[in-house]
Amino acid sequence: MSRYLTEPAHTHGNVAKTGILLINLGTPDAPTKQALKPYLKEFLSDPRVVEIPRAIWWLILNGVILTTRPKKSAAKYAAIWTSEGSPLRFHTEKQAKLLKGWLGERIKSPFVVDYAMRYGNPSVASAMTRLSEQGCDRILALPMYPQYAASSTATAFDAVYQILETKRNQPALRTVRHYHDDPGYIAALAANVHEYWMRNGRPEMLVMSFHGVPRYTLDKGDPYHCECQKTARLLAETLGLSKTQYQLTFQSRFGRAEWIKPYTAATLEELGRAKTKRVDVVCPGFVADCLETLEEIAMEGKQTFLAAGGGEFHYIPALNERPDWIAALGELTLTNLNGWVSPQWNAAQVVQHGEDCRARAIAAGASV
Repeated sequence: MSRYLTEPAHTHGNVAKTGILLINLGTPDAPTKQALKPYLKEFLSDPRVVEIPRAIWWLILNGVILTTRPKKSAAKYAAIWTSEGSPLRFHTEKQAKLLKGWLGERIKSPFVVDYAMRYGNPSVASAMTRLSEQGCDRILALPMYPQYAASSTATAFDAVYQILETKRNQPALRTVRHYHDDPGYIAALAANVHEYWMRNGRPEMLVMSFHGVPRYTLDKGDPYHCECQKTARLLAETLGLSKTQYQLTFQSRFGRAEWIKPYTAATLEELGRAKTKRVDVVCPGFVADCLETLEEIAMEGKQTFLAAGGGEFHYIPALNERPDWIAALGELTLTNLNGWVSPQWNAAQVVQHGEDCRARAIAAGASV
C-alpha cells in the first residue's frame, strides 16, 4: 500500500486556485453523550492539549474522564444548541461564506474559502481534500484564534502538516500565527463593546475573559499569556478605560494543576461579594460564540456572580458575523495572500495560456 494518498486527476492547462482554510477548535456532531465521547477522546488525546505522560494520561482519560464527562458535557451543549446546530460550527461556516464574498469583491484570480474544525467535523483532513480536489496548489491556513497558543494554534497547524505528509503533490502553504494586536481586530472588538453599551448602558466593571491554559505552559515559553495581556490593553485603550474599569481573567480551567490567573469564576464571585452593581463580560479570544461563551460565561458565570450578591450581569456576544470583523478578517487574509492573488487577473489570458500548455503537453506525448 502506498504511503501517499491518491491525487486528483491532473489535466494539463488547468487553472490553479488559492485556498483559504479557516480552522476553529471543534464541536461534537450532536449534544448527546454518544456524540460527546468520540469528540472528547479526540480532543483530550492530543498531546498539545494535555501534556501529562501518555501512559498515565491514557489511564485517566479512558478509565475516568470518558466514563463520566460525556454525559455532563452533553447537558451543557444541549443548553446552547440551536435549530442550526452547534453555534461554533454555524458561526464559523457563516464567517467563511462572508469572507468569500468580501474577498470576491477584491480578488479576480480564482480562490476557494473553506473551514474546518481541529476536532470533530468537518475535519481538517476533509477540508484539505476538498481544496485539493478544487485545484488549489496554494493554501493559507488561518486558525480562528487571535492569540497564539501551542494547545490551539500549533495543534491546528499540526493537523494541516499531517495531511501534507500524506500528499505526493503538496501545495504551497502559508500560515497565520496570530493577530492579537491586529488593528482591524481590535477596532472590531471595541466597536462591538461600544455599541452594546450604547444600547444597554455601561457597567461598573468590564471583565475580559480569555480561555485559560496551564501555568507551566507560560514557564516553558508559550506566548499566549503575553498576547492576551496585549489584546486586553489595546482594547481598554481603544475604549478609553482606566485600569480600575476592567479586569483580565482566564476561564475553562480543567484538572487540579495551577492555570494562569486570575480565574474568571473566582473573579466574578469576588465582584459579586463586593456588591458590584453591574458587570459586563466580553471574551476577546473567541471570535465566534460557542460553549465557552454561551454556557460557561453567559449562564454559569452569571449564576456565580448573582449568587455571590452581585447586581446586573451582561455577556457581550462574540464578533460572529459583524461586518467590521469580516472586513478585518478579509484584510488580514489579503495581507497574508500577498503575491498569491491579484485584483488584475485576466481570465481570457489565463484560459489561453492553459490551452497553450495543453497543446504543448499533447505534442510532448502527455495524456490529457
